[in-house]
Amino acid sequence: MMSAIQQASSQTAASAATTGITAKKNAENPQDRFLKLLVTQMKNQDPLKPLDNAEVTSQLAQISTVTGIDKLNTTLQLLTSDVEDSLSMEATGMIGHSAFVPGTAIKLEKDSAVAGIELAQPVDQLKITILDSAGIPVRHLDLGAHPTGVSTIPWDGQTDSGAKAADGNYTFSVSAKQGGNEIKASTLSLGLVNSVSLGENGALLDMGELGFANLSDIKRVF
Repeated sequence: MMSAIQQASSQTAASAATTGITAKKNAENPQDRFLKLLVTQMKNQDPLKPLDNAEVTSQLAQISTVTGIDKLNTTLQLLTSDVEDSLSMEATGMIGHSAFVPGTAIKLEKDSAVAGIELAQPVDQLKITILDSAGIPVRHLDLGAHPTGVSTIPWDGQTDSGAKAADGNYTFSVSAKQGGNEIKASTLSLGLVNSVSLGENGALLDMGELGFANLSDIKRVF
């Protein structure tokens, strides 16, 4: 009895393996399956009503299109994978570097602080207002004309009264005008890239007190 059961189990396993291999082979060769069906159809066609040439050509064109799309999808997947690997390497190379990311935070240490701005067009009037933790303005900087792109804004810690501001965390706001018209200006905070991790949307950079930032958020690296 045991021998019969073992034999039956072996036959079942062999059958399952054969079925799996056959299914895999069929899944991997859709074009071969189509051609076999087409040949079978042609062999069994009614001699008095043969297949129309246009119909055969149309069917061949369809399988060719499907095959081409499959190959294109495979190529795009490979390209996407290569791009993701390249971006991950780029993000890893930023560890230990300072970088500008969107934000309004500015940190004063030893009478030195750095903020950043990004302008989509040149302006003839640019003003920066630095505020303490209570939201009270402590310094107004009139920087005049400024070009397009990312610019670094230094602050030596001096307040409007001439006194030295205490080290710590501050925020800042920007006012930009061109010919009297308000121009949108993006504020940037400077932070240190501590580490990189992979998220659903790509590489995530740990910017310490500034939180996490996407690789696309990086505006300039130092």
